Amino acid sequence: MSWIITKYLLTAAVVVAVSEAAKRSDRLGGLIAALPLVTVLALVWLHVEKQPQERLANHAWYTFWYVLPTLPMFLLFPFLLGRIGFWPTLLASAVITLVCFGVLAAVLRPFGIDLLP
Repeated sequence: MSWIITKYLLTAAVVVAVSEAAKRSDRLGGLIAALPLVTVLALVWLHVEKQPQERLANHAWYTFWYVLPTLPMFLLFPFLLGRIGFWPTLLASAVITLVCFGVLAAVLRPFGIDLLP
């Protein structure tokens, strides 16, 4: 049980560090947020918990493909924010990401990359 609490605390600390850095500097907060800290932590946790190397490799592989459909959101969010407000922009960003994910999954399927579980 203490291991899970440790994982939660360290992982939460990363999220808090990003938000605190973003309050002080847009660029620093963006840089830290862009780093794959959550993925690195997940890989560390999987390794420490003695998961097979194939599982770690698959996690990194699928993370790459799942990041791609999020990229348009980061371009559209600043554009929409001043026009429709925060909550509608957040919702629109989520919808845009889901649509991009669906398109990417459909495009990659013929190449043997199945993103849907």
